Order: sequence, then C-alpha cells, then structure tokens
Amino acid sequence: MLAVGSIGPADAAGSRSDQIPSPTFVSELMAPESEVLQAAREVVDDHIIHGTRVFEHEPTLTGAEEVSATPLFPRWQGGGKVFYKVRTEVIAPRHFRESSDLGTIAVRYVIVSVTGQRTRVQIDAVFVESAHRAVHASDGTVESNEYKAIQEHLQAIQFAEQEAADIKRRRDSADLVKQNILRKREDESTLLASTQSSVKELEEQLKDLRRDVERRVKAPGTDLKAAPFQSSAKLTTLPAYTEIVVVIVTPHWYGVQTPDGQRGWIAIEQVEPLP
Repeated sequence: MLAVGSIGPADAAGSRSDQIPSPTFVSELMAPESEVLQAAREVVDDHIIHGTRVFEHEPTLTGAEEVSATPLFPRWQGGGKVFYKVRTEVIAPRHFRESSDLGTIAVRYVIVSVTGQRTRVQIDAVFVESAHRAVHASDGTVESNEYKAIQEHLQAIQFAEQEAADIKRRRDSADLVKQNILRKREDESTLLASTQSSVKELEEQLKDLRRDVERRVKAPGTDLKAAPFQSSAKLTTLPAYTEIVVVIVTPHWYGVQTPDGQRGWIAIEQVEPLP
C-alpha cells in the first residue's frame, strides 16, 4: 500500500477576513475505492477526533459524530464521496492555530477513485469558535492522524481479506483432495466390480468347461480299456456313477482319467453327463 501526502490550502466556511484557511491533506492509497471507503467509514464512525486533545490527561478527544453536511465547510463541488465528522462544545483544542474559547471541530473526508487500484484521500480539519465564529486551521496534525487511522483500518481490512482468501484456498485445496479421494474410491469400486464380474464370468466359463469334460459312468458300470477297441485289454472295472474327466474325444471312444489318476478308454455310450 503506497501513500504520498501533501499539504495545500483550502477555504473554510464564512467570509470573515480574519478567518484562516485550513491545510488540506491529500494522499493516494494503492487500494480500490471500495476498500478505502470502508476504512474511511469506520474512522468516521469511531467518535474520535484523531491528532488533537483538550486536556493532558485525556490523550484522545472523543464524542465526535458523523453528519451528512456542516456549514463549517463550503458545499463540496468536486467528485468522489464526502463524509463529515464534528465534535461540538470543545475547549480550545491542541494543534489548531491560535485556537481559543469554546467551539466545534469539523473534519471533512473526500474519497476519489483514481484507477481501479488507486484511491485519493483528501482530509480537512477546522476549529470554529462558537462566540466569535473565528475559524482556526489545523496545523496538519489532525489531518495526518485521521489519515493514519484510515491507513490502519485499511490494513486490517486487507489483512482480513487476505486471511479469508487463504482460508478459501485451503478449503478449496481440502475439497480438491477430498474429491480426488472420492474419485479414486469410485475408480477402485468400479475396478473391483469389474474384477468381480470377470471372476464370475471365469467361474461360469470354468463351470461350462467342466460340463464339457466331466462325465460319469452309466449303471451298472463298465470296463476301462487300455485302447479304444473292444478287444483291447481291460485295465480295471469302473463302478456305476464313477466321475471321470474326458481328455481325448474320438467318434466312438473317450480317453478319460479316473479320480485316482488312472487313464484309459471308455465307449461313449457307457458314459453320461453329470446331473
């Protein structure tokens, strides 16, 4: 945030020749108008006239109120947003030139947008005696302290916005991580479902294959031959319903394997599918 201040003349209200022009404090802040307006509004509403006091034991002058307009300043003809803060019934405040008697302090704030990220702040302060209506200019202390208060509020606003932005970034990052985890879980669930489906399909295929190669001996039983001929030697007699695995298929014979691992041949008409 960059600020460059300057002091220049500005006329106070009234036409008395003995009235003294008030210094004008002008500075530009590297911040958008909306943020500066918020900071200025907070200072206008804080009930303090910054940079002045009446008694030594009271470091600040409180009791100031915002007003929509005041005759202590001429009607503002320039652009921007204008705010006023006044404190009445003040006894000769500090840092107003040759102030005396009882009177009113008025502070005017003018906020003007220069660019999207630069805003000009103009501050004027006067003390006007109640009895003689004499106008006493600030020596610049009030204006500079009011401006400092605006700067502090602006820094607090920007810090809060930065904190909010950081919190949002952290929340967005956490949400992104959460979304990635959920997406990964969904992908894993899809993969698991696909794998389970594949396993089920393989089991069905295996069952079909078993149906294709598994048979059982018809009642009352049959001989296991050493070769696919009726005249070949008998290896053993297989009881009815012995389950066998077909390993070779010919037009009339199956080459089979018994449950105990023995291999031989059985006529096709002597076996049947498993129930």
